[in-house]
Amino acid sequence: MSKQRLVTPAFYRYIPFAVFMAFIGLDEVIRFLAEHGFIILGETSLYYLYPVKALMVGYLLYRYRKEYHELNINDLTNLPATLAVCGTGLLVFFLWIHMDWTLGASNNPHGFNPTLMPGRTGQALLILSRMAGAVLVVPLMEELFWRSFLIRYIINNNFEKVRIGTFTWGSFLLTVGLFGAEHNYIYAGIMAGTVYNLILYKTRSVAQCVLAHAVTNLALAMYVVFTGKWQFW
Repeated sequence: MSKQRLVTPAFYRYIPFAVFMAFIGLDEVIRFLAEHGFIILGETSLYYLYPVKALMVGYLLYRYRKEYHELNINDLTNLPATLAVCGTGLLVFFLWIHMDWTLGASNNPHGFNPTLMPGRTGQALLILSRMAGAVLVVPLMEELFWRSFLIRYIINNNFEKVRIGTFTWGSFLLTVGLFGAEHNYIYAGIMAGTVYNLILYKTRSVAQCVLAHAVTNLALAMYVVFTGKWQFW
């Protein structure tokens, strides 16, 4: 297969997400090996994977930034819509922290508790890297994959021909279900995926979806840091 055929518009949108998920898979494999006695794993050993994951995905997003034509920063100049989207992002955060139902978790969340690390400097660096990843990298990576690529690809595999914000029941339900399954708290993930999809349909703007997602993650990060409820991380 030629490089030209491999590097498609879809590639630019799914490869950052695929790398992110590969790191999650690596984390699970290492935990499995440790739990079955194949390796010895410290309580916080895997915490160092997150900064590497965030940096790698962030690099890919930066490298391919010119390919994301659907990201129009001018969409955010519509002040009433932008304020409404920010408020909606906060609503998702509020609902998320009240939907930590164990029945809705794919597994028991391990959590990310940087206070277990020795030294204030190491703890602060991990907190900052986690917040930067959650607010700057994850919303951009996920919205490009879910709300720009996949939701349109389900409608037509030549997804660029599908207008941003086009609604079909199949693409709506499938992306919401998969988005929920991606998260430990599945019901909370389904709720968030539903809301972000609705923002997409209302605004026809991927940039507004990124903003809502970033506001949710920033509020959640601040909540986790100030309350110590690390299970949400």
